[in-house]
Formats: sequence, C-alpha cells, structure tokens
Amino acid sequence: MPNLQDELFGRSVVYLCDHSERGALGLIINKPSDIRLPGLFEKVDLTLGRADLMDEPVFMGGPVQTERGFVLHEPILGEGAPDEAVYASTMTIPGGLEMTTSRDVLEALSTGVGPRKVFITLGYASWGQGQLESEISENSWLTVAADPALIFDTPVQERYHKAMGLLGLQPWMLSPDAGHA
Repeated sequence: MPNLQDELFGRSVVYLCDHSERGALGLIINKPSDIRLPGLFEKVDLTLGRADLMDEPVFMGGPVQTERGFVLHEPILGEGAPDEAVYASTMTIPGGLEMTTSRDVLEALSTGVGPRKVFITLGYASWGQGQLESEISENSWLTVAADPALIFDTPVQERYHKAMGLLGLQPWMLSPDAGHA
C-alpha cells in the first residue's frame, strides 16, 4: 500500500514465489541495487557471457539471506526429460516462471546461454505462517495476479504504478486507513 512506511518494503512490488500454510517467499522486483550483473559474476569468479544482460542491475530481493542469489527466469526444459528443470535447485512457480538458486544457472549465463529472460536478486522476502495474511488484512499489501511482463518488459521505475494499474488503481486513490466491520 502507498502508506507503508518501511525503507525496504515501502512502494515495493513483490513477486510471490511460494505461498502455503507454512508461510510465503517472494522477491522484490522494483528495488535495484547499485551492483550490475557483470559485477556480481565477477564476485563469483565467472564472466557474464551475455551482451544483452551487461547493463542489467542486481535487485534487492528482500532482507533475508542477502548474500545469496536468486534467479527468476522462464523455464528451460531438459533435453531428454521434458518435465524436469535443467538446473539443480529450481522451484517451479505457478504462472509459468521458475526460481533457481544453484550456481549452474549462472554458469550457463557465463557461457552465453541460459534462460532468455532472467531477473537476479540478492536476498528474498519471507513471511511466517499466517503473517502475510495478517498484513494483508491490516491493509499493508494489495494483491494482484502475477504478470511476468511486469518483471521482464516493464522499466523498473514504472513497475509500482503498472502493478497498481493492473487493479485499475493509482496510488492517490487509496486511503491509508483500513476499515473493519
């Protein structure tokens, strides 16, 4: 919500990757860090082999495990096994994307291949059992159906407004007060 006064989560757009009775995990998709992908690859002793990604930022995915990388990407299916992900540690996300945390996806990108569209963060956001639901009921978050175009095709500075627009809203239209009957 526009009134959320939190340095990291204020005006954040979070792509929810996992949500179950145990809790939720997501990546903030509109808070770039000052690190570019070539710099990240250098830190892990790799060279980025994709010219199309040279100017892309690494994003601050959230406050948890900020030293760990998370790669959100389109699925790449294995050669002989059409239903298996190619990378070692990959979570399939409902809606068509995958999130990989293993180094092999970075190694693929370093050789000039790998997923066509990628979004890379350091860290992630998480909520314990019932926590996200509670925050939604307290009017801290709005929810909208996930749209990969928001991540891969929308300029970073437009993602917040575009996400609001998916609900037919603009930030000025929302009241900071929650009503409970």
